[in-house]
Amino acid sequence: MTKYYSFQTDSNGCQASSKHNRTPYLLRLALSVVALTCMTSISAQQKSFTLEDLIPGGKTYTAMQPTSLKTVWWGDNLLRLDAETCYQLNGRHDWTPIFQLHEIKDALRADHIDVPNDLSLKSAAFPDVRRTEALFVTSRLLFSYDWKRKCITKSRTFDSPISWQDYSSASGYLAYNQDDNLYIAAASRRKPIQLSHDGSREIVYGQSVHRDEFGISKGTFWSPDGRKLCFYRMDQSMVADYPLVDISTRIATVQPIKYPMAGETSHKVSMGVYDLSRDRTVWLQTGDNTDQYYACISWTPDSKHILLYNINRDQNHARLLEFDAKTGELERELMEVSHPKYVEPQHPVTFLPWDSDKFVYWSQQSGYDNLYLYSLSEGRTLRCVTEGHQGVVVDFLGFNVATRSIIVNTTWASPIQHNLYSVSLNNGTATPLDNGEGVHRAMLSEDGSHLVDTWSSPSMPRSTDIVNTGNATRITLLASYSQWSGYKVPDISCGTIKAADGTTDLYYRLIKPTDFDSTKRYPAVVYVYGGPHARNVLASWGYAYRGWEIYMAQRGYVVFVLDNRGSSERGRDFENVIFRHLGTEEMKDQMRGVDLLKSLPYVDSTRLGVHGWSYGGFMTINLMLTHPETFKCGVAGGPVIDWSYYEVMYGERYMDRPQDNPEGYHANNLRLRAGNLKGRLLVIFGYNDPTCVPQHTLSFIRACETAGTHPDLLTYPGDGHNMFGRDRVHLHEQITRYFEDHLK
Repeated sequence: MTKYYSFQTDSNGCQASSKHNRTPYLLRLALSVVALTCMTSISAQQKSFTLEDLIPGGKTYTAMQPTSLKTVWWGDNLLRLDAETCYQLNGRHDWTPIFQLHEIKDALRADHIDVPNDLSLKSAAFPDVRRTEALFVTSRLLFSYDWKRKCITKSRTFDSPISWQDYSSASGYLAYNQDDNLYIAAASRRKPIQLSHDGSREIVYGQSVHRDEFGISKGTFWSPDGRKLCFYRMDQSMVADYPLVDISTRIATVQPIKYPMAGETSHKVSMGVYDLSRDRTVWLQTGDNTDQYYACISWTPDSKHILLYNINRDQNHARLLEFDAKTGELERELMEVSHPKYVEPQHPVTFLPWDSDKFVYWSQQSGYDNLYLYSLSEGRTLRCVTEGHQGVVVDFLGFNVATRSIIVNTTWASPIQHNLYSVSLNNGTATPLDNGEGVHRAMLSEDGSHLVDTWSSPSMPRSTDIVNTGNATRITLLASYSQWSGYKVPDISCGTIKAADGTTDLYYRLIKPTDFDSTKRYPAVVYVYGGPHARNVLASWGYAYRGWEIYMAQRGYVVFVLDNRGSSERGRDFENVIFRHLGTEEMKDQMRGVDLLKSLPYVDSTRLGVHGWSYGGFMTINLMLTHPETFKCGVAGGPVIDWSYYEVMYGERYMDRPQDNPEGYHANNLRLRAGNLKGRLLVIFGYNDPTCVPQHTLSFIRACETAGTHPDLLTYPGDGHNMFGRDRVHLHEQITRYFEDHLK
């Protein structure tokens, strides 16, 4: 076991860090002095957290969070949006108010326009740096407000609610979905353009497709000149209906969803291109769309060509294709990617602002997410732009046009950090843009000369800085410290253990009980997710703790969280070890974490619990059935029980089709091991879950009844895959009570 570094907050909210061999001596000394000063002033009575303080949806949750700034770029001008006022950052790095919400409402009333109930200043967009205008799109109103003239410059109302809005700043047109059909409208044009007429629950236009896999989050894509719109059309008439039930009606009614399960018939997707100038739609000539996926749509800078990835259903082969946007014809295949397990393109290509012949694309061909430079005229990859670093590129923010560099967020400094760099496209030199610590996320200005960096570290709750990407100088706009002064706060530490393969480092978070006594033996709860595209342990504030973990530590539990192989941001081989056997390798790693827990003298190994949601719910039940002698109690939320009941795109990527991998599906079908249950298990699910459908949980409960085992069951009618608002607080009350009743 390697102790990486630890975070501790005393009851007055002061932080001390023992980030071994990495924190400068003077900083460590300063932090020690601060911690000592705080310790001498601890009040006799410390406050305890409630779930209302720690869980989103709680009455006091927002007040207990570090202060934050809502910022947006208006070209290269930074704006701040509060509830009532919009500010601009001036040359002295102070905030100057430029307009207020009540002024917008007054302007709407002056034009005899009803003020929308869902109008929010924080939803303002600033699409054109040449105009002092803020754009607002609500469910029934599109309008622009000029804050210098204090008037509404253009507006359009909608007879029925609209959704999936996509605005083109180049042309001023808005694409939107209304009553299942796709429209285009401009505030200055009287009649909207209706692009489809057969839209329905079965024929879907302009919305996200393929169950939001492959990085897809929307269904419309404007050309750079704003004169053409590429959009998805999804035909899911051949997909079986899944019967969700609405119990809020006098007689419960069926509300079916289209849910293509692994191995079953999937939907067909095609792409149309509407040309405003010609008032016509052409369709990209992709051939037979059966069992094909289309993702990562982008335009060439001249608005004449469309690039996208075509992925086969087995998801082991992808092609980057170029289409003529005027005719829809396939012009050429730019590259292809294949892998024996799976490929997963998630990012559209990005053209260089100063060279329309070249674009940057993502690839894992080196084993890690890196960025590569491609030339259209030469038809080949020129070089890897981000090579020579350990770790992955997490985010590609854009370009600094003046320095001819790209701005990236990476794990190069540490597998559990996200750090910002400027990388020269000329020679590949990487220049750090932050302090080398913590977890950073950033927004780049239009010309890339500055970015807003919001970050935290184990000892820093949140800071928002503005950074010059040319010379890495930064100015702090907000340093937000802990709201936990006067509360009992547990010790949170981070470390590494070896995976079940004996060589790979895995990172964990360990939270000790409040008022920890090394002579006592405490119950412990393992919190687990364990699946792809997620991770739980990061070097952010409190090592990315969850509020419920703090609450459980306060109630006398040790809480342990481990990112096993299969989780994200550790490279291709680390992630795809799960292929065709979901749950198997992940459990082996989690049990290494359990071995660590059992070795700790203050952990009572006879009182071990486990809890997780979604993939973590699957892992929770899997652990309890595979190691019934280890876990006394568990709570599984929204669990996958049988991967053949899960959706095509996600399930088949990792498991192949059930008919092609019967052994893998059989090995981790939890119904087949329902008789192994020994400890107390609570299964929780949203009764209207469209992601992990209720059939999973209900079939497992039936299997347990048949096998003579006795899990407990809790459902939230009307809720989906997750609980929000007050339900989320209630949920964590239930989870806590279950562990209190059966583990403590």
